[in-house]
Amino acid sequence: MSIFKSKADKEFEKKRLIKKTVYDMNKQISALEEQKKIFVQKATEARKNGLEAQYNLAITGYRMTLTQQKRAQEMLLNFEITSQMKDMTMMTKQFLGGMSVLSKEMAKLADEKEFVQVQRQFEDAMGKAERQAEQMDLFMESSQDSFSSAAGTGVDESQIKEMIDQQAGMSDEFSDEAIDREIEELKKKIDSQI
Repeated sequence: MSIFKSKADKEFEKKRLIKKTVYDMNKQISALEEQKKIFVQKATEARKNGLEAQYNLAITGYRMTLTQQKRAQEMLLNFEITSQMKDMTMMTKQFLGGMSVLSKEMAKLADEKEFVQVQRQFEDAMGKAERQAEQMDLFMESSQDSFSSAAGTGVDESQIKEMIDQQAGMSDEFSDEAIDREIEELKKKIDSQI
């Protein structure tokens, strides 16, 4: 077995790593969902036993878990979007590489005197396009965490959020208001079980 990996092996390894990352992130989101259930159970026990400090601690833990869950879902979405963008960039890079090969072949078939300069210009342009695609890959990798901060650049976020919510037919279940409502509903539910 060769100690050097082929290009196909390296690409397979990259795809495997991407799938594993998405799997691990989904697993973490599920674990946080289970953690929320535990905090509800602990808050209920504390309330039944009149342990106000422990009740408040469980509610705080629940709120922190909701926040972590929101962050994990944002990270997952950013990762999936970036992965799709990388795939599109890779497709463009492959197209440009194929066009370069075709252009070279076409140049061989034509009169070299007329096409030598055009071929050089085209190959130079293809090289620049490939470098641009590589720079785009680097940019996308370095800007994964920037998606959420870019949302606040002068666009009325509430209008965009409202439009997306209407399209999705749902409200933002992780907004501060939604979290506060969920905490209040949780407190009422716990009180009714006592």
